[in-house]
Amino acid sequence: MESNSLFLIDIDKIIAEKMGAKAKCVPRFVRSYLKHIVHQDELNAFLRESSDKEGISFLKACMEFLDDKVDVKGMENLPSSEGVYTFVSNHPLGALDGVAIGYIIGSHYAGKIKYLVNDILMNLRGMASLCIPINKTGSQSREFPKIVEEAFASDNHIIMFPAGVCSRRKRGKIRDLAWKKTFISESIKNRRDIVPMHFEGRNSDFFYRFANLCNVKWVKFNLAMIFLPDEMMKNRHKEFTLTIGKPISWQTFDKRKSLTEWAQYVKEMVYTL
Repeated sequence: MESNSLFLIDIDKIIAEKMGAKAKCVPRFVRSYLKHIVHQDELNAFLRESSDKEGISFLKACMEFLDDKVDVKGMENLPSSEGVYTFVSNHPLGALDGVAIGYIIGSHYAGKIKYLVNDILMNLRGMASLCIPINKTGSQSREFPKIVEEAFASDNHIIMFPAGVCSRRKRGKIRDLAWKKTFISESIKNRRDIVPMHFEGRNSDFFYRFANLCNVKWVKFNLAMIFLPDEMMKNRHKEFTLTIGKPISWQTFDKRKSLTEWAQYVKEMVYTL
């Protein structure tokens, strides 16, 4: 019997919970399509097989399942284990890049990492111990600022994707949206140097077209997220490059620029790596 704490993808259950009595109106072909696009059977098989893994060992299992290789440039730029740091990266893929960066940085620092991530990922038992949840599908909790402050004040290295969502394609270029300033303000407050990283990769043309169509004010939910499992599976058996830049002293971020301007400054620095 499977443990009650083992999260499995169940499209029928999600539809029933979200739609109630109206769930019976959802056609079978729509349910089948959703199960196909999120790779329900294949990912559930992996979750069962890796149910005994947690933390960095779970990330390692994910990398083995995806059969992806990451060429890391700039490993010599990783700071010593003394002190704690904020690691920030662009977010071109939305899933695989997060797993890969967590595995690489987490392995280097003996698992002392925390992600600031979409709260949906807390359902993955293997990743939950590494995650600080951020609610992106509803109103932020009143506790959110306190949760972030406690994370940055801890003795864990923080991994962040300051754009908050995966990259979009604008005018033919695949880049993050504007970076939020939280990683700057909290790094200054906690005297954490910031390590910029650039992950080279891309999703499908379909994903970028769909994501841009959904980027309208009346769409309250990030519908493009539905296709991220499919994008992840399309990127199996590939090789990517992660470039790690030199640490930026927290003292760099002075009054010459606003916090928002400093955040964009680091973003531009990442794209030069």
